Amino acid sequence: MKVVTFGEIMLRLAPPEFQRFTQARSFEAVYGGGEANVAVSLANYGKTVDFVTRLPKNDLGEACINTLRGFGVGTGFIARGGERIGIYFLETGVAQRASKVIYDRAGSSFATIQPGSIDWKAVFDDADWFHWTGITPAVSQGAAEVCREAIVAARELGLTVSTDLNYRAKLWKWGKTAGEVMNDLVSLCDVALGNEEDAEKVFGIQAPHSDVTSGKVESGHYRTVCEELARRFPALKVISITLRGSLSASHNTWSGVLWKAGQFYTAPIYDIIPIVDRVGGGDAFMGGLIYGLRNYPADLQKALDFATAAACLKHSILGDFNAVSVAEVETLMAGDASGRVSR
Repeated sequence: MKVVTFGEIMLRLAPPEFQRFTQARSFEAVYGGGEANVAVSLANYGKTVDFVTRLPKNDLGEACINTLRGFGVGTGFIARGGERIGIYFLETGVAQRASKVIYDRAGSSFATIQPGSIDWKAVFDDADWFHWTGITPAVSQGAAEVCREAIVAARELGLTVSTDLNYRAKLWKWGKTAGEVMNDLVSLCDVALGNEEDAEKVFGIQAPHSDVTSGKVESGHYRTVCEELARRFPALKVISITLRGSLSASHNTWSGVLWKAGQFYTAPIYDIIPIVDRVGGGDAFMGGLIYGLRNYPADLQKALDFATAAACLKHSILGDFNAVSVAEVETLMAGDASGRVSR
């Protein structure tokens, strides 16, 4: 059985190394996007996965599809149409200078998607898991409506439905707030992930005594967030939160928690320095969590630890995609964080 993910994949343009936008005379081009990043992780772990989106019928659309195929991601249900691929520009921060993102995705092929564009019954024919993120309904009303179509179809067919809350303030511009839309969509999900602030920004649920800028995030404070999400959304069976402590753009701590049926699990804390590329860290966690929940359903601590270690490794990899194997994640899980050369 396969996993299906749905969302927008974009062309990412970033000045080389740590140059600022105002200094750049060239940009490094890769592709990435929340749900596509999850799909690539799962393909790297040997899972069958399809990514569904809408791309223009031009050379950039073809290049994007070829990139996904190169990682083993199924692309057979990608719709073609619209005028352009969405773009985002990334200025990578370092030390005390934060990263910056500028979006250029208005009117993209995905933003102009309309209900009825995707045959979800065909997409889900041999699937048992569907994943989407809060970025997708933020892009446009059409994208939100198609996302709901997918969720409803997945539930009717008995798939597990997961979401990453992924709040993006710059995207919610089409008329409704994140809370208005996400309340309905999350109520139809089985598994939810968020970072330290997503639940607060989307649903007003805040962890007590939390300060993500202090460099230290107390895992126990987020049990309250998980329990309140479970109370508000009774369909949720598993709730997980990533915990990032930001000492600087180059130095973070990283961990996570997981809640199920009143049981609360905490992952080890990783000290990550230097960070090569933190974009896609949450997606790497989600890919690892889906893998863990499917492969270790009776060992939720192991599932959480796999997700946390996978996302830790992502910080060492340039680009949106987490190009690591199960064996590499398991090596870190076993306590080998030495980085010694493997010969």
